[in-house]
Amino acid sequence: MPEVIVRKSFVSVDEIFHEGGPVAPVPLRRAAAGAVIENPFAGRFVEEIAGFIDDLKPLGLKMARDLVAALGGDASVVEGYGKGAIIGEDGELEHGALWHAPGGYSMRELLPASKAIVPSTKKVGGPGTRLDVPVTHCNASYVRSHFDAIEVGVNDAPRAHEMLVVLVMTTGARIHNRAGGLAAADIKGEDGLK
Repeated sequence: MPEVIVRKSFVSVDEIFHEGGPVAPVPLRRAAAGAVIENPFAGRFVEEIAGFIDDLKPLGLKMARDLVAALGGDASVVEGYGKGAIIGEDGELEHGALWHAPGGYSMRELLPASKAIVPSTKKVGGPGTRLDVPVTHCNASYVRSHFDAIEVGVNDAPRAHEMLVVLVMTTGARIHNRAGGLAAADIKGEDGLK
């Protein structure tokens, strides 16, 4: 399959101290990593595209490592994750689906407690398109306190022949979460759900 050609990449970290209530003793950290890559299938229909999944794996691992480093270097602090892609207008939504396995498994490889499915989203859009990347708890999808989304985008991407692939990680629950449900402390960790 084609080589993965990266035009630009980014890593960003937000620290959230409060949402109008009391200041948290430890801020929630939310990080996003993205790479703007050439879409080797842009502009034409290609039947066999699945081989590009293997080509994307090294990029996924690099981005996951970059996120762990941005969050302090200790993978055990990561509690939430998600992934997404924006495909330029000369591509198709299915091209973004190629990011599911390399994006998700790269994070699961690095994170010690990651039994839950990695939530994801994708869409087709032009430069400056924003994407809300969903976040759930790494070890149990039903932990409501960790339901979140991280908005990402790049002002000049994706161009028509590009894709923006994204991974996100968080260090905990939403600040001031109080919507009930399964608490992180009560995770059984048997099935990735509860």
